Amino acid sequence: QVQLVESGGGLVQAGGSLRLSCAASGRTSSSYTMGWFRQAPGKEREFVAAISWSGGSTRYADSVKGRFTISRDNAKNTVYLKMNSLKPEDTAVYYCAAEPSRVRVGTLTRQYDYWGQGTQVTVSS
Repeated sequence: QVQLVESGGGLVQAGGSLRLSCAASGRTSSSYTMGWFRQAPGKEREFVAAISWSGGSTRYADSVKGRFTISRDNAKNTVYLKMNSLKPEDTAVYYCAAEPSRVRVGTLTRQYDYWGQGTQVTVSS
């Protein structure tokens, strides 16, 4: 079992920045791809970014490419999402997720076994 706790959400003006963190605990000795997803009111949960266990492979949704950066510090069992040039349409609850894989960097929610509770990001216009 892996427990995930997100932090760093909040209210920011359009064009601003935030950095989300996701701290993992429990069976962290295993290898996990880590991902960020988001869900806006009335919409399905969607993929944002993911990073492989080594950090050598990353994937991004087209809507955030060039603005968001995912990274991880395995020594601290933490993954980050730096969000720049935020837009009102980025407003959502952001979830951290873990996929038990050393190699695959999934973009589908069903590929991830463990989820955090989410952190709210609100971007005002």
